[in-house]
Amino acid sequence: MTEYMRNILAWMPGGWEWVVILIVALLLFGKRLPDVARSIGKSLTEFKKGISEGQNAVDDVTKEVKKTKDDIVNQTKDAAGLNDFNHDD
Repeated sequence: MTEYMRNILAWMPGGWEWVVILIVALLLFGKRLPDVARSIGKSLTEFKKGISEGQNAVDDVTKEVKKTKDDIVNQTKDAAGLNDFNHDD
């Protein structure tokens, strides 16, 4: 493990520290804690949905670029007369 990682891990909360953090969260939010957790869950769902839509858009653009490239290559071969050759000989 690198020195940098050891320094980061040294500042991470341990077992009892997480318990204290949870108790403080319960004291601060009390009855609102389920609402806070629900809103965080909805936010994460929307974030994942947005990432998925972005990836779909990238995939669509990639397919369109490949199709356009293939069309240009075929048109160039037709113009040069290269598609007239029979490659099965």
